[in-house]
Amino acid sequence: MLTDPQLQQIMPNLPASKRALYLPHLNEAMQARAIDTALRCAAFVAQLAHESGEFRWMEEIWGPTAAQLRYEPPGDLAQRLGNTAPGDGKRFKGRGPIQITGRFNYGKYGELLGIDLLTDPTRAAAPEIAFATAALYWQSNGLNELADQRQFVMITRRINGGTNGLADRQMYYARAQTVLGAGAAPRGRAPALARGYEAIVADQAAPRPASVTPARRKPVTKKTAAKPIAARKTAAKKAAASRRA
Repeated sequence: MLTDPQLQQIMPNLPASKRALYLPHLNEAMQARAIDTALRCAAFVAQLAHESGEFRWMEEIWGPTAAQLRYEPPGDLAQRLGNTAPGDGKRFKGRGPIQITGRFNYGKYGELLGIDLLTDPTRAAAPEIAFATAALYWQSNGLNELADQRQFVMITRRINGGTNGLADRQMYYARAQTVLGAGAAPRGRAPALARGYEAIVADQAAPRPASVTPARRKPVTKKTAAKPIAARKTAAKKAAASRRA
């Protein structure tokens, strides 16, 4: 369980009133999704701190900007998000500390939580729903296992699709590890992930050694194969001649 003093140290800009409002829901969501070790909690809270500006933004500010207009159908991004009706971009804008976005994700996570987020998508910004969806996203994308391995950059890629804001995320991560007593990474080789999707992703991301091209050998022919034999015969003749001399 994360305590109020710990949350204050990790997110010093979060007012006491907001900590009192959010902390029970944050702890409940982490407990429900097995975010129950210092390493898992540190990675989870660090990512949320960056994504939401220390829980300052629980709902995407709508312009609309040029990027946000891409949420509106028609278009490739709108199609990937499942936005099919005019106004879906704004209706299903990012909400919660991880900012779930798009009709498809609202339907998916709402169904998994037993909540109708399609009829009333604004509910996704409510603390009890916002942290529940964030923790569910975390667990269902295998981020607990990556947190166990301290694969923080890979977690960032899974959430962000890249490494935007990585330095800020790592700052929160280091702070959270210190506050929660996660400790330094163990020396030696870390235990392998359970075989499955996470292991495949890790294997694909691992750097591959440069290929080594073996030294080229001259093909063996009758002529080159005969050279050692001829050389031995010549040496034998010279030795016999020296003995006779």
